[in-house]
Amino acid sequence: MSLEADAGRGLVVGRFAPSPSGPLHFGSLVAALGSCLSARSQGGQWLLRIEDVDTPRCVPGAAEGILRTLERFGFEWDGPVVWQSARGAAYRDAFARLQAAGRIFGCACTRKEMADSALARDGTRRYPGTCRDGLPPGRAARAYRLRVEPGTVSFDDRVQGTIAEDVAADVGDFVLLRADGLFAYQLAVVVDDAEAGITEVVRGADLLDSTCRQILLQRLLDFPVPVYAHLPVACNAAGEKLSKQTLARAVDEAEPARLLVEVLAFLGQCPPADLAASGLAAVWAWGRDNWSMDKVPRRRIQVAPGYA
Repeated sequence: MSLEADAGRGLVVGRFAPSPSGPLHFGSLVAALGSCLSARSQGGQWLLRIEDVDTPRCVPGAAEGILRTLERFGFEWDGPVVWQSARGAAYRDAFARLQAAGRIFGCACTRKEMADSALARDGTRRYPGTCRDGLPPGRAARAYRLRVEPGTVSFDDRVQGTIAEDVAADVGDFVLLRADGLFAYQLAVVVDDAEAGITEVVRGADLLDSTCRQILLQRLLDFPVPVYAHLPVACNAAGEKLSKQTLARAVDEAEPARLLVEVLAFLGQCPPADLAASGLAAVWAWGRDNWSMDKVPRRRIQVAPGYA
């Protein structure tokens, strides 16, 4: 069985969905600008969502800092900011639908018990199916997983090309409701994108390996599948993704035009050398008029300027 992405035609609706685990860095700016220009260059809308569903990872004040930085760099989004932390009811409804369809089962396995399982593409542990046919005697469910059936999920990524995965073989039954009572990212992002009418998802290639799982959920929930484009992830000289863990520097808000031009160059758009000197409004106008997804480098990682 092959499941193909099937985004409909009409108004393009894109989005940027940062996690408030720290300030915006160059890699965050890549995803923000790429997603925004892709939507705006097609006459579409661009929405903003704060992905704070994983509350233990959220840093107090980080979300507000992200919003201020985006405004300082000239980003303008359509409609109100959506906060995942306020959307528990929508996630519960989607979870209940999957549960009613017999696609959810309880799992008693701990991380320690999963430690010897095979690795999936994204570095997580492949679930071996321990509790798929019932909980072990005397054990209670800690988390709840999606029952994944064999079959290939495939889609044509606008940057990375054709991607295909047998989710059952590579990942196994994956968690939708965590042991700490929080809904998993995979479910939350699918529900949020569907409710917002997102037609294209432009984001970093670090999320490429999650996409087939998300398409699988979209199919099971009868949601439309958006078009996907996974941009190169900004990394340091060691090939590590820029993040709080790798000590990525917060973007310098003193020179927004210069930094946006650097992002345009990183994404292969070939901006004029003197564009930044023309000011922030000129950078945005040039970006909207000249954006081309076909120029984006076809690679998963790329060293960011200033990190070589």
